[in-house]
Amino acid sequence: MKLDPVTEKLVLHWGEMGARWGISRMVAQIHALLYFSAKPLAADEIVALLGVARSHVSNSLKELQSWGVVKVIHILGDRREHFQSIKDVWQLFEILLDERKRREMDPTLKTLRETQALINDGAQVESYTGDRVKEMLAFFEQMDGWYGEVRRMPLESRVKLVKWAGKLRDWLT
Repeated sequence: MKLDPVTEKLVLHWGEMGARWGISRMVAQIHALLYFSAKPLAADEIVALLGVARSHVSNSLKELQSWGVVKVIHILGDRREHFQSIKDVWQLFEILLDERKRREMDPTLKTLRETQALINDGAQVESYTGDRVKEMLAFFEQMDGWYGEVRRMPLESRVKLVKWAGKLRDWLT
């Protein structure tokens, strides 16, 4: 089994982007392979296509399943498990955004709140640093609240919001 040049380019790029986002290169490559594949793939097919160890594929598939971006598919007459990526680009994007928020924004917000609590309890800090903490905490709380509000909107409304962003910008400026 061999990847066509277009799919290979996409798989390699996904791997590079994953590495930049703090996601395993292998996890990102397997996700790209499944996303751009017209049919569900068995783990041994993924191993053959990517030329990697079975253990890497197995662990990466478990991680992708835990995020909810890959699901197991059973094919009649084939005892192997096959894997398929979510194909809805909006749903996929939101799952990945939620994961990034959980990994990056939430711990930073927690640290800022704890730091502000220390300052409020009398911890010695330069006033400049205290002001920066207060400002950054306010910003993160505002963005966290906004993100929550947007995520509570129905998907159709979120799509409209993105499509109307240019018009909204013109209206606000």
